[in-house]
Amino acid sequence: MRGAKSAKWVAGAIVIALAATACGSSDDNGGGSGGGGKGSGKNGGTWRMGITEPVAIDPYNSQESEGQLVTDNLFTGLYDPTADGQVVPALATSKKVSSDGKTWTFSIKKGTKFTNGEDVNAESFIRAWNRVAVKSAASDVAYHMAGIEGFDDAQSGKAKTMSGLSAPDPYTLQVKLSKPDFEFYIKTSHTVFSPVPKVAGDAHNKTYNEAPIGNGPFKMQGKWEHNKSVTLVRNDSYGLKKAHLDKVQIDILNSQNGVTLEYQGFESGQYDWARMPTPQLPAAKAKYDAQGEWIGVDTNGMNYLLPITDNKPLNNVKAREAISYAIDRDAIIKGVFQGMMTKSTTILPPVFKDVYQKDLCASCVKQDKAKAKQLAKEGGLKPGTTIELAYNTGAGHEEWIQAVQAQLQDVLGVKVKTAGKPFAELLGDQQKPGATGLYRFAWGADYPTPDNYLFPLLDSASINKDASGKVTGDNRERYNSKKFDGLVAKARATADQAGRNDLYKQAEKVALDDMALIPLWNRTQFRLVNTKKFGNATLDFHENPSLPEISLK
Repeated sequence: MRGAKSAKWVAGAIVIALAATACGSSDDNGGGSGGGGKGSGKNGGTWRMGITEPVAIDPYNSQESEGQLVTDNLFTGLYDPTADGQVVPALATSKKVSSDGKTWTFSIKKGTKFTNGEDVNAESFIRAWNRVAVKSAASDVAYHMAGIEGFDDAQSGKAKTMSGLSAPDPYTLQVKLSKPDFEFYIKTSHTVFSPVPKVAGDAHNKTYNEAPIGNGPFKMQGKWEHNKSVTLVRNDSYGLKKAHLDKVQIDILNSQNGVTLEYQGFESGQYDWARMPTPQLPAAKAKYDAQGEWIGVDTNGMNYLLPITDNKPLNNVKAREAISYAIDRDAIIKGVFQGMMTKSTTILPPVFKDVYQKDLCASCVKQDKAKAKQLAKEGGLKPGTTIELAYNTGAGHEEWIQAVQAQLQDVLGVKVKTAGKPFAELLGDQQKPGATGLYRFAWGADYPTPDNYLFPLLDSASINKDASGKVTGDNRERYNSKKFDGLVAKARATADQAGRNDLYKQAEKVALDDMALIPLWNRTQFRLVNTKKFGNATLDFHENPSLPEISLK
């Protein structure tokens, strides 16, 4: 997520943004079981919370945790990810994949509608996916569709539709892929694969961008008031299990101190859900855990430093290794995070138990000043070199960023220039042709498979530079390895889950040996929740509140 983080990039507070099943040749899912609403409780009530300004809420470009909070609840696709990393049917009543892994056929639940009354059918999915893939959309998350036949022609402007999409009948969607992918159905749980009604028009239809008409458990009340608010109300015509809440009031807070405002809002009774500034975590836990209003969950996200690998000074693997060896993660976790984080030794998160390689980089995440200095010398990272370290403001990152800055300057003798920016601006800066240095970076999978870390973050196909050299994909570090790419492609073409897992492990090792991403810590998410008034409030797959399930007590 973004995808971050979707692929899920995550702006959040110590949240820093997220789960793997193989597909048989065919099955019958029974259909329509997804879409939330698992909890039992009373209907009614207004849920109040704060976020910072999203990049987009229209599914064609919804990408980080803030935007996906809204998009997830406005739309329902073929499959939904559950909080524990499973993928369950939503509008798909069955799926079938060919023996070569290249043709998928989905049956779609009949009788569901968009909130304007239009039927949700195969054509509404085809319409939506082509709307994303076409060149003029310039979608940052279109790459999730890269495996569909005709995607490259749509992206290059040679075609306005993808040749791999067809509807044999109104409620059957057939998808032909250019290469085998036995996990394609998992990817359709991303919001970019949501259906849209005819009124959506093209991707830059501002009226629709500001007030998307969807088919999910909630619908817009009014439009997105930029830098002010988004209001959702229950969709009483929803085709699956209906939400309990009457309304969700989402305030858009100042990006400079958003998390602080969330916390203050919870303490004052303004909000029912909140993230917290890092320094406040111990006090908040001591106060609210005893009241049953504290949530602490080990989640599917990872935190890194993102090095720009195609521009100096970090276009050399030894220079990047020097950065890693210069950082004392243990001291930061103890001093800044009060012991509430766990040092990472991998790119993939521990929740992927079948592929997790606990000690893959155990030595390279332990501070070794002598080794760091030697690697810096060999990598051309001379004392006095200026390195920019950029991060998003308003999310509680300042303290640990300052600690990293001090350590790098002390150990390597470099000059580290920190730059705090609003989240959307930070993402935009990473895309620029002249990007350089280090960025605070985190990822939460958009859908539950290791592929959603490895492909978007590290595969060369996810760089997607436009004519100006701007990077439009999520491989913002511009990592390019034929060996790595080959392993990911081979994994996708492997029907056997165990075989795929072995290839995932090999690919991760290649990228970590190149220090394509610099691991920092795994993620544990902390939230405050108003349990006096509401029940069934938990973290969903994207680490947002599970709005369709929340009910009055």
